[in-house]
Amino acid sequence: MDRNQKKQLVEQLHGAFAETGLVVVTHYMGLTVAEMTDLRRKMSAAGASFKVTKNRLTRLALKDTAYDTLSDLFKGPTAIAYSKDPVAAAKIAVEYAKANEKLKILGGALGTKVLGVEGVKALAALPSLDELRAKIVGMVQTPATRIAGVLQAPAGQLARVLKAKADQGAAA
Repeated sequence: MDRNQKKQLVEQLHGAFAETGLVVVTHYMGLTVAEMTDLRRKMSAAGASFKVTKNRLTRLALKDTAYDTLSDLFKGPTAIAYSKDPVAAAKIAVEYAKANEKLKILGGALGTKVLGVEGVKALAALPSLDELRAKIVGMVQTPATRIAGVLQAPAGQLARVLKAKADQGAAA
């Protein structure tokens, strides 16, 4: 990697950190190419990214961002998972780490709030933005269906009363 490529990588990572809601730092020692590809696909499907980084360049990219406090975690074979959604990257990283012992979560940050391993796992247990949006839409729609049911009930009752009167008149 020449000097210009390194500079571009630092600028790209710095831009990604500026737009990101969550960063999770991991060790990936022993993961095969197929496993890394699988993890990247899962991250991408959830709207997150997973990138193997050079520690020195990543520390440079972290400067003057909300994630500057994560610099100490970049030792050894590290990779970062990041997403705008404050839950997506953590959720996929934790799920993958449970299934594959080779991926170790070192910590992360949610904005300026530094998270330890347990903090990342707690964040992963929360519902994602899409799940929360679905719940809100469901709650908004529920009263509307109840109102429709209540409005239809008197008409149904009236129809049953008229049918009963008609049946009673036919029997007499």
